[in-house]
Amino acid sequence: MPPSISSARAHAMDTVPPPATSAVARPDRAWLVYLLLGIAFGTVLTKAGVVSWFRMQEMFRFQSFHMYGIIGSALAVAMASLALIRRSQLHAANGAPIVVPPKKFGHGIRFVVGGVLFGIGWAMTGACPGPLVAQIGAGATVMVVAFLSALAGTWVYGLLQPRLPH
Repeated sequence: MPPSISSARAHAMDTVPPPATSAVARPDRAWLVYLLLGIAFGTVLTKAGVVSWFRMQEMFRFQSFHMYGIIGSALAVAMASLALIRRSQLHAANGAPIVVPPKKFGHGIRFVVGGVLFGIGWAMTGACPGPLVAQIGAGATVMVVAFLSALAGTWVYGLLQPRLPH
């Protein structure tokens, strides 16, 4: 091999970053990380009372600030976190830059209809998609029906998505 090729390869090998060694980068351990994060998230939701059907009904009847306070806190944390990510130019575990693309806001009746349907389902079941699994884990086995309904709705959306306006 000519010296120029071997030296170019050696230089290229020096500039390649080492492979990521986090559990998320290793598929054989990724499930464990996600399982532990899910358990932690479910525990926080349960301790905060977010999985309580009674709390959901209080919110929809405007009888308590509890859920509005939790939702508002989550929004504040998310907004501050996104601002920090953008300002700090953070990178993921594999070294790729974290980029949050700008959101295109739409308009039209489809957003009103979708929001009303989501709200009706939330009010009827006492669950939005986030706490469904935590409610099942907390012993509200009737929520299996809501969970299966959410899966069915997701499946139907997947079938209809090509025909929907996006």
